[in-house]
Amino acid sequence: MLPLAVTMGEPAGIGPDIALMAWRDRASQQLPPFYLIGDPELMEKRAARLGIGVPIVEVLPEEAIDSFAYGLPVVAAEGTEDNSAEDLPGAPTTDTAFMVIEAIRAGVDHIRSGRARAIVTNPIAKSVLAAAGFSHPGHTEFLGELARPFRVGPVRPIMMIWSRELAVVPVTIHMPLADVPARLTTNLIVETGAIVAHDLATRFGIAAPRLAICGLNPHAGEDGLMGSEDIDVIAPAVAELNRIGIAATGPHPADTLFHPEARKGYDVALGMYHDQVLVPVKTLAFDEGVNVTLGLPFIRTSPDHGTAFSLAGTGKARPSSLIHAIALAGRLAQPRA
Repeated sequence: MLPLAVTMGEPAGIGPDIALMAWRDRASQQLPPFYLIGDPELMEKRAARLGIGVPIVEVLPEEAIDSFAYGLPVVAAEGTEDNSAEDLPGAPTTDTAFMVIEAIRAGVDHIRSGRARAIVTNPIAKSVLAAAGFSHPGHTEFLGELARPFRVGPVRPIMMIWSRELAVVPVTIHMPLADVPARLTTNLIVETGAIVAHDLATRFGIAAPRLAICGLNPHAGEDGLMGSEDIDVIAPAVAELNRIGIAATGPHPADTLFHPEARKGYDVALGMYHDQVLVPVKTLAFDEGVNVTLGLPFIRTSPDHGTAFSLAGTGKARPSSLIHAIALAGRLAQPRA
């Protein structure tokens, strides 16, 4: 069985900390073998700073499984060979941007070349990467570009936040709220719903996924009194999803969709904008939520939190979300009958 590739993420954030903690807790959490892509020397420095007795073993991907029992296997990312990053928790610098980007690129390449079976990405600092010239809004969009060599045709990555309590998908992701109504189309909702239903069936083993579609406006528009998008854009999308055989309901008022009784009626909620559905899932499962990218020809998960600069290097960061992300990636990457 192949290992999982885990990226180090932003070096000044908690990515290195929680990766060390995840390896430390590997047995109690029954984690599958994984290796980190990043800076081996920085990982040694961070382990020493935290006082965590985690040996760092620099390896090639194909050596990771044999080394996993004895130390955290680390594959050196491009840019670290001759110039290790300084261990500066809480003080990000664009000097490390190339390494962060190349670690993501390497993880995807390892899957394509048959050396890893999935990728788990630690949090990045989007503003730091943007200042260094990175043109993508975040991981999701960059992974869509990296997926192109896997197959012919367009790749449409979709962000799902998954937890045992609630799974959600924002139809529009990283854009100003003022831009959402103009970007929201019936086709976009239908395309998103179809990809979500396909991946829930083929990867999560949910035979007939149930989708709850949020309205855009308060009270889902109140029959047009609070906006026409729910009638003109969202309701036709729900009808089309049902026509093509996907169990979808809505548009639902978002303020009544996330209480325990309502959650029994669907497998995933599709929101029209980022915070509409990420606020409830992070409220219900902040330490257990996992970011899963659907619509890719490979498995990618990530902790559902940011870099947490104020916690980096303090030992106070919690590895729960990363542990759940590694465990879920291992489960999703298992062959299905």
